[in-house]
Amino acid sequence: MYIKKILLAILLIGVVAGGAFAFMVYNAVFAPNTKFNNEEAHVFVRSDDDFNDVKEMLAPLVKNMSTFEKVAVRKGYASNVRGGKYLIEKGMSNNDIVNSLRSKNIPIRVSFNNQETLGDLAGRIAAQLEPDSLLLLETFNDREFLQANGFTNETKLAMYIPNSYEFFWNTSPESFRDRMHKEYQRFWNADRVEKAKKMGMTPNEVIALASIVHKETAKVDERPRVAGVYLNRLKVGMKLQADPTVIYALKLNSGDFNTVYKRVLYKDLTLDSPYNTYKYAGLPPGPIAMPDISAIDAVLSPEEHEYYYFVANVENFGYHKFAKNLTQHNQNKEQYVRWINAQKINR
Repeated sequence: MYIKKILLAILLIGVVAGGAFAFMVYNAVFAPNTKFNNEEAHVFVRSDDDFNDVKEMLAPLVKNMSTFEKVAVRKGYASNVRGGKYLIEKGMSNNDIVNSLRSKNIPIRVSFNNQETLGDLAGRIAAQLEPDSLLLLETFNDREFLQANGFTNETKLAMYIPNSYEFFWNTSPESFRDRMHKEYQRFWNADRVEKAKKMGMTPNEVIALASIVHKETAKVDERPRVAGVYLNRLKVGMKLQADPTVIYALKLNSGDFNTVYKRVLYKDLTLDSPYNTYKYAGLPPGPIAMPDISAIDAVLSPEEHEYYYFVANVENFGYHKFAKNLTQHNQNKEQYVRWINAQKINR
């Protein structure tokens, strides 16, 4: 009888101890282990980070680092850290946190617009993805890649179509560039390629002209008309005489793309540059900026008219006055010159 009591006591102690152990294990693995007040937090793990780096990032977010570490080791994450952007939700357990960090890299929306140079683009992308701008720029300028895919130093900017795209935060520079090339090929579908061919232009030539149209007017509804003017000039052998190309030539000549030019002077028109369309006929060697899709499509589907000239409309800012002949244009231009002189804009 006495022995039975002892055995029963030992059994009860074992059950209690086992229950306590099971509770500890459950608590360590499945109980909530976050300490932030927001509904969610994001952790950005770099490609070369290790488990110690991850623990440092999580220190402000988890209540018990010791239990998190044990679960991470047990599940094999501590020795297999992966770069990316990860979501940590309020009330997550260690098991949930490790599962998120291990396999739920979140894609993000990356967007860019009309950058003037690849350096500008690299800076824009570096602000959104892991790679730094210098490494991105080096990848964008890779000669072998450019030559293999039909781009030159002058046309390389044309490959990047401004839009929003989905990427993983830890996307490599090469993967970003290659994806942009695929997007370029996807953008130039059969319909757009056929339109370009009918105009006697290549996709990169269309983008070069679109970059001028983009710079000439920010009004999307006016771009087909502006495109029509330049195409009319090209058809009859007129020089494009586009002020934005002169401004680009000035910037390229000085190496300073941060200067803002509000006015093109007569002396600027003499600058010897293939981008100066007052001096050289035809299209410039490449785009002078990254045109919006609306500007590209405006060139591919221009407004048909008989205008050859246009000047800023000071009675309807943002838009332009169009003319079919030089006499009419000079009348419109006089009004603009009077206005700009009154504003004392000398440069």
